[in-house]
Amino acid sequence: MAQIDVPAPMAGSIKEILVAIGEGVDAGQELIILESMKMEIPVESPSAGSVSAILVSAPSAIEEGQPLLRLEV
Repeated sequence: MAQIDVPAPMAGSIKEILVAIGEGVDAGQELIILESMKMEIPVESPSAGSVSAILVSAPSAIEEGQPLLRLEV
């Protein structure tokens, strides 16, 4: 299986992690909620697969493009 990293679309902070390691996800499913400039931004799965690693924790500051989690697809 291939692995892909899901990057942060913008800088901000992790508000909530909605999935767990080993959990199966669908394409478009919300994985993480970011908070940036007082807005909540959902980070969605780019494809179906399973979560193999969560690379951040809440609440932590993140940079644009930083890998948030890894999927096996």
